[in-house]
Amino acid sequence: MTELSKAYEPHSIEQTWYETWAASGYFQPSGEGEPYTIAIPPPNITGSLHMGHALQHTMMDALSRWRRMQGRSVLWLPGEDHAGIAAQVLVERHLAQEGVKRADLGREAFEQRVWQWREESGGMILRQMRREGASVDWSRLRFTLAPDLARAVREAFVRLYEEGLISRGAYIVNWCPLDQTSISDLEAPKKEVQSHLWHIAYPVKGTDESIVVATTRPETMLGDTAVAVHPEDERYSHLIGATVELPLTGRDIPVIADEAVEREFGTGVVKVTPAHDPADFQMGLRHNLPQVVVIGPDGRMTAAVGTRYEGLDRAEARARVVEDLKAQNLLVKTEEYTHSVGHHDRCGTVIEPMVSLQWFLNVRPLADVALEAVRDGRTRFVPVVPWTKIYEDWMENIQPWCISRQLWWGHRIPAWYCENNHITVSRTDPTECATCGSGVLRQEEDVLDTWFSSALWPFSTLGWPDDTEDLRRFYPTNAMITGYEIIFFWVARMMMMGLKFMGEVPFDTVLIHGIVRDAHGEKMSKMKGNTIDPITLFDRFGTDAVRFALAGMAVGSNDMALQESKMESARNFANKIWNASRFVIMNLGEAARERRAPAWAPSDALADRWILAELNSTIEQVTRALEEYRFHEAAQVLYHFFWDDFCDWYIELSKPLVAARETTEEVVAARERIAYVLETSLRLLHPLMPFITEEIWQRLPHEGESIMIAPFPEASPEREDAKARDEMQTLIALITKIRNIRSEMNIPARSSLKLFLGAPDRTAALIRENADQIKRLARVEEIEISDKLSQMDAAARDVVGGIEIAVPLEGLIDITKERERLTKEMARKEAEARGLASRLENLSFVERAPREVVEQARGRHAELIEEMEKLKATLASLG
Repeated sequence: MTELSKAYEPHSIEQTWYETWAASGYFQPSGEGEPYTIAIPPPNITGSLHMGHALQHTMMDALSRWRRMQGRSVLWLPGEDHAGIAAQVLVERHLAQEGVKRADLGREAFEQRVWQWREESGGMILRQMRREGASVDWSRLRFTLAPDLARAVREAFVRLYEEGLISRGAYIVNWCPLDQTSISDLEAPKKEVQSHLWHIAYPVKGTDESIVVATTRPETMLGDTAVAVHPEDERYSHLIGATVELPLTGRDIPVIADEAVEREFGTGVVKVTPAHDPADFQMGLRHNLPQVVVIGPDGRMTAAVGTRYEGLDRAEARARVVEDLKAQNLLVKTEEYTHSVGHHDRCGTVIEPMVSLQWFLNVRPLADVALEAVRDGRTRFVPVVPWTKIYEDWMENIQPWCISRQLWWGHRIPAWYCENNHITVSRTDPTECATCGSGVLRQEEDVLDTWFSSALWPFSTLGWPDDTEDLRRFYPTNAMITGYEIIFFWVARMMMMGLKFMGEVPFDTVLIHGIVRDAHGEKMSKMKGNTIDPITLFDRFGTDAVRFALAGMAVGSNDMALQESKMESARNFANKIWNASRFVIMNLGEAARERRAPAWAPSDALADRWILAELNSTIEQVTRALEEYRFHEAAQVLYHFFWDDFCDWYIELSKPLVAARETTEEVVAARERIAYVLETSLRLLHPLMPFITEEIWQRLPHEGESIMIAPFPEASPEREDAKARDEMQTLIALITKIRNIRSEMNIPARSSLKLFLGAPDRTAALIRENADQIKRLARVEEIEISDKLSQMDAAARDVVGGIEIAVPLEGLIDITKERERLTKEMARKEAEARGLASRLENLSFVERAPREVVEQARGRHAELIEEMEKLKATLASLG
C-alpha cells in the first residue's frame, strides 16, 4: 500500500480514474438489480459546457452513482440534440466566411456540410462531460438526427397524422425575418424595449367624429381589418357596428365589440390586424375578419400596402407611416412607452407575428391525459410548489403546436405533394400519390421543430418503435432533472408523447433546479460578458470541489449566485479529506497490510461509541436527503460530519492510540476503527466527490475493484446511541468553551490552565472518566470538580451545559495590561457602533443607499453589539 502524497493535486488523478471507470464498464447497467434510469437532457451539438450543465450533471451523476452503489441496474443515458436552427445558423456563418450561401450549395450539399462540421467540431460538450466525472453509458450514446431516432420521429409523425392530430394550415406564428423560419415561444424571449405609444385618429364614416386608437406598431395599421372596443364600454357603445376609414389606405373597416379588449389600455380602442398579432388573429377568427399580410417573410412591407410603403423595412415603414399621419393631422399624440417585445434568441432579431402556412399538432387531447398523470401522482414535480400549478395552468390553456420549421437541417417532414396538391404522408418514401396515383411527387421542404424529436427522447433512445429489451427494462425512466425554463417546451411534451405512444408516463419525478447566476445574482450571458466556464473552475479548484460546491448551493429550485468563496470552501474541504486520510493511512500499519475491508473493532470508549452513532446518523440523513433530492442537505451533513466530528474530534481523540509507536492489540483495534470510519465516509462522499474518494479508497483496506461499485452504507437502528451522543456533546461543548476562554483572555497557547468546574454528580462522573482527553485537548494541567463553584478573584467564568467553569488568570496574563487592552477595544467598538447607529437613523441613507449596503450596515451594528456584550463579561471577570 502506497501512502498519499503530501499535497492534494486533483488534476493528477481525475482523468486517470475516469478512463479506468469507463474502460472497466462500470458506467453500463449490470446485474439483476431493479433498473434505475435517467435520460440526460440532450445538450445541443453546437454548445459547450456551462454552469447550468455542471449543476444538472452533478445532480444526475450523484443519483446515478448512489443508486449504482445501492445495487440498482443504473442507466444514465447520454446524447445530443441536433439543434436545428442553432446548427444551421452556425454553419451558415462558416460558409459566409468563404463567401458562400447555403442556396449556392443546395440542400443536400448543405446538409453534408453540417454533418461534416458535426464530425469535426461538434460534440465538445460530450468531451467536457468526462471532466465532470459524468458516469453516463457511452455505449448507448444517442443523437436526435441519427437514423434509428429519425425512424422513431417519422413513425410518431405518421401515427399522429393518421389520427387527425397533425394537419397543415394557416395560423399565426412567431417568425424570424433574418433566419426566415417560424420559431417557438421559447426561442422568442421577451425583452423590454423603449418605444412609443402612438394615438391615431380613425375617421368615422358619415360623421364628423373620429375614434382614436393607441398602438405601439403604426406600420401594421396598413393591415387593419377592424377596430375593436369592449362591448360594455359606454364611451364607444354608439359606434359599435359603424364603419371607419383606415388612414393612409382609403379602406373602410368596421367597429366591432369584443371582450378581449382592455378598456384601461390606451384609449380603450384597439386596431385589429389579424395577420400580425396573436390576439388579433383570434379576434379575427371570432368575427370572420379578413387577414391582410402587410409584412413579408423578409421583414419588408408587401405589395398589399401600396407603392409608397412597399419594400420598406419594418422600421423604415414605421417612420414613414408616422410622418404621413402627422401630415394628414391624424396623429393625435405620441407618448414614451416601454413594453416587452419578442426577440429571436439566436440572432437578436425582433420576431414578427405572422400568418403562415405551417404544420400543426393538436395537443389538446394529449395534454388532458398528461395533466391527469400529474394530478393522480404518477409523475410528481420536485419541488411541488410552484411547479405543479404552473404545469397544470399551461396544460389547461395549451394551444396547437406549430411543429414545422423553414430549415434544411433537421427531420424533414415525411409529407409529399403531387401536381394536384394532394398530400401523402408515409413511413417510407412513396412512389405515387396516395389520393390520385400520380407519380410526380415533391417532398415537403420544411423540417420538424427540434422539440418534436426531443419529446420522444425517453423512449426513442431505448429503441422505440421496436419492442427492445432496453425499452422493456428501462422505460419508464426515473428522474428527469431540468431547469424550469423548459417545463412547457420539453417536459410537458415528453409527458404527452410518452403517454401517447408508450401508455405510461416517461418519468416518475421531474426535479426542477434553479439557474446558476453570477456572484451578483445576474443571469449569465455572453452579451453581458459574465459567463463562467466550468472547465476553468475545474482547473482552479478541482472537479470534486466544484461538484460539491454546486450540490451545496442546490436548494430546491432556487436560483443561486456562484461565489468563489463557495468553491474555495469546497476545495478546503477536499484538502481536509486528503490530509485526514493521509494521517490515517500513514498510521495503519498491520491493519493496512491485510488489505481486507475494515471492520468495526468493539470498544466501550465514549468517543468510539459516539462516532459510530454519529456515522450511523449521517448515513441515515444522507440517504434520506438523496431520496428526497435535497442535494444541499446531503452536502452539508457530509461536510459537518467529516470536518467537525471525524477530523476535529474523533481523529484528535483517537490520535494517542492510532499514532502510538508500540503495536498493541488496543492500538491495532483503534486503527481498525478509524479506518472503518474513514472508508465508510468515503463511500458516503463518493456520489458527490467521485475522484478523490476513489483515489483514497484504493489506498485503504477494502473489498472490490472500485468504490464506484462498492456498497453504499446502510444505517442500522442498533448503532443508535443517544446516551453516547449526549455525553460527547457535553464534553465537546466544555472543551470548546475552555478554548474560547483561552482565546478571549489572550492566554498564551503554551500556558497550561488550572480548571475549576462545578457540576452535578452525573456530569462530574463523565468529566472524571474523560479527564485525560479534556486535559490534552484543552491544554489543562489540573481539573478540580465540586458541586458548586465559590467566588474567585481574577478568574474567567462561564457556564455551559449546566457546568460552571472558572479559570484563574493570576500568573497567566498581565491582568492590568489585559484590562487596558480590552477597555480600548471596547471604546473602539462603541465608537464604530455609534457611527453605524447614526447612519441607520438617517432616513436619507436608509432610503437612498443600495439595499445591500444598508443590510451590511445593520448586520455589522448587530455584530458589534454582540461583541461588546462579550467584552463586558470578560472585563467583569478581570475585576
